[in-house]
This record gives sequence, structure tokens and C-alpha cells, in this order.
Amino acid sequence: MKHTTLVSTEQLAEHLTDPDWVVFDCRFTLTDPEAGRRAYAHGHIPGARYAHLDEDLSSPVTEKTGRHPLPDPDALAEKLSAWGVGPGTQVVVYDDSFGAMAVRLWWLLRWLGHEAVALLDGGHPKWNKEKRPLTDALPDIRPAAFHAAPHRALWADAAQVDAARQDAHWKVLDARPEMRFTGDVEPLDPVAGHIPGTFNWPFEENLDLGGTYLPAEELREAYLRILGDTPPNRVIHSCGSGVTACHNVLAMEHAGLAGSVLYAGSWSEWITDPSRPVETGEQGLLCE
Repeated sequence: MKHTTLVSTEQLAEHLTDPDWVVFDCRFTLTDPEAGRRAYAHGHIPGARYAHLDEDLSSPVTEKTGRHPLPDPDALAEKLSAWGVGPGTQVVVYDDSFGAMAVRLWWLLRWLGHEAVALLDGGHPKWNKEKRPLTDALPDIRPAAFHAAPHRALWADAAQVDAARQDAHWKVLDARPEMRFTGDVEPLDPVAGHIPGTFNWPFEENLDLGGTYLPAEELREAYLRILGDTPPNRVIHSCGSGVTACHNVLAMEHAGLAGSVLYAGSWSEWITDPSRPVETGEQGLLCE
């Protein structure tokens, strides 16, 4: 059985010594890029490899890109091979921020054609709270042969977003916190606000108070209220740099609403072109 959205801490614990399961620690802090690597060195789930958002899961930033451009597929495939990910591997990804960072690798693997990838629900905090094993030892890795088959249809570019935001048959959802969407606060990017015509659905809305995803039926009800008559395959997810938006992609997939796509460049790419419109204020807020 392939796990394609979420796995529980219990499920992962049962497969810690399974050679067909590979675990990735994706802890990362945007304001301190080395924090995740330090946390990994201090202690991680046994067997986990560390994947760095900037170095492993993104390509170099240019004047025309957002803060986390998509990585080169062949370069990422080479790393995945070295990390021991092959065609039959069940991949599990985790972080310590409710999945906000680890979902990037979840989405990237799906983009490259590897469906057997799931997020550890509750992540490192839940694993640690349950007093499950941690180690500072590096994993013993058997290299594999990962072959990338990128699906271009899984992500949208700025031109597609520009068209979709002006089309009543589409919806563009922004996963950033409300204060960033409205432009009241902007700690990361040089321009505050949001893409006109988009809607704000912060990724935290996918979670319960304990930091795990809401049940699939609750997520489905929430997203159907948002979408109305818009089918899932006409939904584009955005955020600051194409990372936390993947959280909403996963939520929709887990809810049985498959087919939504990622605006890979997101807000940080949108604002690199001064001719693209910017909006501030509360228009587009979905949460009361």
C-alpha cells in the first residue's frame, strides 16, 4: 500500500527498519537557514536524511525568480538516488513546523513522478512528545536509481496566475498568514500585499489544535465551501515562495479534491516584475 498524503507516527514507528522506507528531515527556519541542520545534528528520527530547503530543494535565486525556485530535476534526481530513493521506495518527510517546510519535498517528489511520498502527521514535535526514538547518528544509506519524470502540469507560472486571477472559473489561494496577505506585516519580501483577485487561506487552517491535519472529511467540507462551483483542477496555490502553499495542495489531495496546482514562484516571484499589480487590504480574506 502506497502512502501518498499522510502517515501517522505509529505507522512510521512500525517501519523504521524497513529498507523500502526512506525518511527525510526537512526542518528549516527562513530567518536562520542553518537552524534545521543544527537541529538534525542534535537529534533526528533514526535513518532520516537531512534535506536543506535552500541547498537541496531549490535552485539558485536570480533577479527574475522567487526566493525558492524549483530545483533542476536532474540534479534533484541525482541527490535522491544518493539518498537511496528508488522506484519502490516509500518516502516519509517531516519537520518541526506543522509540515510547512517538509511539504516542499512531498510536492517535489510528486512533481518528479514519485507518488509514494507522505508527510509525517504532527512531525518531529509529535514524535518527540510520544518519546519515540531519536539519534544523532548519520544514516547508513544504500544508493538507488531515481529517474525523474517531471509533470509540468503540476505547477503554474506567473502568466497562468495572472490569467486565473481574472477568471471567475478559477481560484487562486494564498497560504500566507492574514497579516502578510493584507500587507500589514511583511518580514521576508521587499513588497507587501497580495496578488489582486486571490483569496487568503492560511495553511494553519488545515490543522487541529495539536498540529496534525484535520480529518479528511472536515478538510473536504472546508475547501468545498471555499471553492463553490470551482473544480479542484482550476485551483492554484500560492504563498511567499512556493513552499507553504504545498500544505494546501496536500490538504486538498487528502480531502479527495485532487488536481490543484502550485504557483511555484509565488509572491516573491510575482513582485520581481513591477508591471504586475499588487493589492493590500482585506479583500480576499476567507477566515472570519
